[in-house]
Amino acid sequence: MRFLVRRLTLACSLLTAALGAHAQSVEGSTLSKIEKAGKVVIGVRESSAPMAYALGSNSKFVGYHVELCEKVLAQIAPKATIEYLSMTAQNTLPLVQNGTVDLGCGPTTNNLGRQKQVAFALTTYVSEVRMAVRADSPVTSFKQLNGKTVAASAGTTAVQLLRKYGREHNVELPTVLGKDHFESFLMLESGRAEAFVLDDNLLAGVIANSKAPQGYKIVGEVLGSEPIALLFRKDDPSFKQAVDGALRQMMQSGEVAKIYDKWFMQPIPPKGAPLNLPMGDTLKRLMQEPNDKPLEAYAS
Repeated sequence: MRFLVRRLTLACSLLTAALGAHAQSVEGSTLSKIEKAGKVVIGVRESSAPMAYALGSNSKFVGYHVELCEKVLAQIAPKATIEYLSMTAQNTLPLVQNGTVDLGCGPTTNNLGRQKQVAFALTTYVSEVRMAVRADSPVTSFKQLNGKTVAASAGTTAVQLLRKYGREHNVELPTVLGKDHFESFLMLESGRAEAFVLDDNLLAGVIANSKAPQGYKIVGEVLGSEPIALLFRKDDPSFKQAVDGALRQMMQSGEVAKIYDKWFMQPIPPKGAPLNLPMGDTLKRLMQEPNDKPLEAYAS
């Protein structure tokens, strides 16, 4: 397969989504579209290590979910050129919904609200939302952050979980939002925030690639367990069947477990630091009995 890279700013991405919405919504199946165009557009992230992130100035995208996408497409669209489109948490859904992106490979939580706009593949990661603090911080619970500034990334479910925790525990959690995880972490790094709240795997990735990985730790209660999955347009059962079929085969063969080990247990670029996050029991069960249940099923 040949690989191309397309990177857009948030403004350009949203403009593309708006202009292309009508034209692409009337097209046939995604597989037919890919075959006709000879290419497939996958949505990736620039700062969501180890799931999906950019390496250096050559715009190479790597990560656990990026590799899963590439493996899936090698099975279902082996002749298509892969084109990478950089997305953010805010514009992922519209770009997938209108068909600008054929397969979303950034880390996106599957929940009932989002299912009204897009469809999700089988769950390939289950995250736990916690917080990163400086290594010398005495904070071990979200209750200790009462009245203190907390950083989160715009468009992530961590924002809603923080608000929910604050209401239920009568805790004030003033929240500042970064446009991506690098900007959110910078708020913690610079002292503008006492904690940075996000999925544990992404926190570990940001810390591992920071200037001083030993200067931070992940602590606090689990605000929620979230099923993370690849995503694509709704109402395209043939494409979902193809993607799910490829993922199921990779799960049964042990290939997904090997890819997980590569990105979560072994040294990863650019600094060659391992995250040391073993596969959790929930994800192990999902490898044996795959499903695409939304977040709400985990909460119950």
